[in-house]
Amino acid sequence: NGRGLRAVGLPAGPLVYLCPRLRRPGPRMSSPAMTEQEQRALREALDQYLCSLGIETLCVEHPEVFTVEEMMPHVQHLKGALSKNLFLKDKKKKGLWLVTVLHDRQINLNDLAKKLGAGSGNLRFADEATMLDKLKVGQGCVTPLALFCDQGDVKFVLDAAFLEGGHERLYFHPMTNAATMGLHPDDFLKFLKSTGHEPVLVHFDDVAL
Repeated sequence: NGRGLRAVGLPAGPLVYLCPRLRRPGPRMSSPAMTEQEQRALREALDQYLCSLGIETLCVEHPEVFTVEEMMPHVQHLKGALSKNLFLKDKKKKGLWLVTVLHDRQINLNDLAKKLGAGSGNLRFADEATMLDKLKVGQGCVTPLALFCDQGDVKFVLDAAFLEGGHERLYFHPMTNAATMGLHPDDFLKFLKSTGHEPVLVHFDDVAL
C-alpha cells in the first residue's frame, strides 16, 4: 500500500547542516510549543542529515497524532516495527533518558529504573521545556531521530526487539507528529552511531516491566 508514502532521495554530494535554533520556551508556553516554520526547518535538517549518511527513508504523512491510539489508523498498514517513546529524567542523578519501545509495550517506570541502575522510583517524565531544549521537539513529537540535535546530555534506551525481531523497517516520528518515518534497522544503528549515542539495549520480554 503506497498511500501517503514519500521516499527521501540521496544527495549528489556531502551536506553540512546545523540543527536549527528554537525559541527558548517560557515556563507557561502553550501547545503547540513550536511554530510550523520551526517544525518544518527541523524536519528538513533531519532529512539532510540522513541523506548525508546515505540513509534512505520511507515516510507516511498523516494528521497530527498525540497517542499511539491516534497514530495506528494511519500506519497499521506498514510493514515493520512501530514505536512509542518516553522522555524521562533521573531525579536523583539529574540524568535524562530517551526510551524507545515497541508501540504496544507496557512499561513500569519503577522496574525500568531498577533495570537501568537508576533506583526504584527515581525515573519520572521530564518536562516539555527540557525536551525542547535538548531534543528540539515538543509533546507528541518525541523521537530517537531527534538525537541528532542532542549534545550528549541524553542517554538512549532501546527495546532490543527492534533489532532482534527481523523487522523490515523501524518507524519513528521525523521531528513532527504529522508524519511517520521508516528506516532499515542497520541504517538506524548507523544514525545512532553518527550522533554518538550507543543504545542501551533492554530485553523487555525477559523482565517484568
